[in-house]
Amino acid sequence: MKRVKVGVIGCGGICKSAYMDTMVNRFAVIDVVGAADKIDARAQWMADHYGVRKMTVDEILNDPEIEIVVNLTYPESHFEISGAAMKHGKHVYCEKMMAPAFEEATELMRLMKEYNVLHATAPDTFLGAWEQSARKYLDDGLIGAPVTVHAQVTMRYQPESPFFDTKPKHFFFPLHCGGGFPFDLGGYYLHEMINLFGSVKRVTGFGGNLNPRRVFTNPQHPRYGETFTVDTPTTLLAALEFENGVLGTFHISSDSYLSQSFVVTGTDGAMKLGDPNMTNARLSVTRAGAAPDMETLMPGMQPGSGSVAKAGGEDDDVQQLVEFTPPQTVELPLLHGFYSACRGVGLADMCYALINKRRPRCHADIGYHSIEIIHGIQESCQTGKIYEMTTTCGRPAPIAPSAYSATGQERTLDD
Repeated sequence: MKRVKVGVIGCGGICKSAYMDTMVNRFAVIDVVGAADKIDARAQWMADHYGVRKMTVDEILNDPEIEIVVNLTYPESHFEISGAAMKHGKHVYCEKMMAPAFEEATELMRLMKEYNVLHATAPDTFLGAWEQSARKYLDDGLIGAPVTVHAQVTMRYQPESPFFDTKPKHFFFPLHCGGGFPFDLGGYYLHEMINLFGSVKRVTGFGGNLNPRRVFTNPQHPRYGETFTVDTPTTLLAALEFENGVLGTFHISSDSYLSQSFVVTGTDGAMKLGDPNMTNARLSVTRAGAAPDMETLMPGMQPGSGSVAKAGGEDDDVQQLVEFTPPQTVELPLLHGFYSACRGVGLADMCYALINKRRPRCHADIGYHSIEIIHGIQESCQTGKIYEMTTTCGRPAPIAPSAYSATGQERTLDD
């Protein structure tokens, strides 16, 4: 089969822990040619462990065989690296988010059109098993017409490591510009909500950077007791209105204790979603008749008919119909693949998109729209006004359900 040659720029933690093994060993369509990093030892480690070439950034940008540059640098470098790659005629797949600011993302969208290349962006976990299964259940009407979605995740991020930001492996990007919690983890929730419901029409919110001045709290840190500035939003609480009429809440904070909830309510039930940072979470639905007691069904009645029978009265043959069936909660099976080791599925989908001349599911307009949502919430926090979105995005095409083996799941992307 045709394989698409890619070059990786940025060989840090996310490349080592999540991407490289998947790109090299999981997807047949990806051919990793080489890897580059400003810290030479990182690129050398990838070369030694995965048999790829250690290259410089310029070598990757100027290699005529490389079609896609995979940008796994820190958020502050996304704009520079992605822009340079597109100016060299390369397609780009970028780790979240595509840029630290809406203005930079706007320029990247312009470059994509000017140089007639594709740009795709993480997070791509909305292509995972539970996320795609949830979409099918919703599209098939399992809970009726969706009415609301509630996304909430909080976590306490404090610089308690003695090596906080003094060594590369302890560079804590969630407290840096472009890597703040709304960008770092919020993108997973926004991409999944776009996968389920499409574009957002307008937003409003409260919060922002609640505590910009922080203190080095570990006595072993060389700057113990000194203050530093966090230049990124850390807590946002927002309301979203989707183009299709669904209303949502988006609550994300790195200033409070760990808590997570992701729920869709509909006219006929509610669905509890998983963590969109993972692809193998559990799904459950609460609705009337979801798990009827089969022993109490009247002869000839069908499950879900709305009435169950109970024995009663002096004659055992006389039965009383109870017209109300209380809601029950049941776990739903996952109908799709990509439930483990799937960082990079968006890149694989992009490779098949190039081969089959179709739109990639992680198209940049989704990432661009997500950045404007965060930008709009921050604008609303500052102005006290509702923010009208200026961008829209195409709702990504669903992936077909499958029962293929783990290695065979890739087949569903070749469409």
